[in-house]
Amino acid sequence: MEAKAKIDQSKFRQRLPDYIFILCNTIFMCFIILIMLYPFVNTLAISLNDALDSVKGGIGLLPRKFTLDNFDQVFKNARILTAFTNSVGRTVISTAGGVFLCSMAAYVLSRKEFMWNKFVTVFFLLTMYISAGLIPMYMLYGKLSLINSFNVYWIPGLFGAFNIIVIRTYIQGLPDSLVEAARLDGAGEFRIFAQIVLPICKPVLATVGLWIAVGNWNDWFTTAVYVSGQRNIEQYTTLQYELYSELQSVLARMGERQSEFLASQGAAARQNTTTVSVRAATTIVAALPILCVYPFLQKYFVKGVHVGSVKG
Repeated sequence: MEAKAKIDQSKFRQRLPDYIFILCNTIFMCFIILIMLYPFVNTLAISLNDALDSVKGGIGLLPRKFTLDNFDQVFKNARILTAFTNSVGRTVISTAGGVFLCSMAAYVLSRKEFMWNKFVTVFFLLTMYISAGLIPMYMLYGKLSLINSFNVYWIPGLFGAFNIIVIRTYIQGLPDSLVEAARLDGAGEFRIFAQIVLPICKPVLATVGLWIAVGNWNDWFTTAVYVSGQRNIEQYTTLQYELYSELQSVLARMGERQSEFLASQGAAARQNTTTVSVRAATTIVAALPILCVYPFLQKYFVKGVHVGSVKG
């Protein structure tokens, strides 16, 4: 028994540095999680707090005066509803079309029998490092009649060089025997692509799809640059652009102290100013769809990034 106790004690001493590392690493990661979660929880608390009370500040993780009036005000805004519809529409169309076209191009580039394989790949890579700039892009969009149109949101983003390279790298890691067996059975290239390659590529397709969806959902710059005029803005506005506009309007008034303004204007300030709580509610509405989708794609996301970047 004494010898066994000495052996156990010796093993514990040997593993003690590992235990200390695991403990320190766990504490550190929990600290990082708290830092990352606090801004979102604080924004949620402000969005659920009374608008006038939020101006006083000092709200932490819980609202002082709980109310849903801020979300009610957001959803009663017809422009916000239009923006939400446009954001959902452009995200769905861009993601579905982008994943399909990029995967199709990636399949072609992954085939060794394609004689222009290297040339086309290098050509795509050059587009990632060389850009003509905003003015030529605006002129091109004008020639293509994309300005002040919903098409400007999804057509230019259907083809992404980086996404193609990632999917191509993943496909190149698949066994060639799958494609060869399908060809022997008489399957055409498109049937091989649609029924054999695409189902196997779910991890990398989910990864690329998530990239495209997040990029389109968070984009406000396209609306700000390529959509102009009050009528067009109201028709083709997006949720992120509305949030950006609200934040800009607040920054323009930062010279005035909100507490003094509210004291002098009274209850009318609720309707005449963009309150902190309404901005927070708009932020939550803008972030919620992506937060709901990501957990279902996380396992594909991790696997797709790892395999698509390592295999060559």
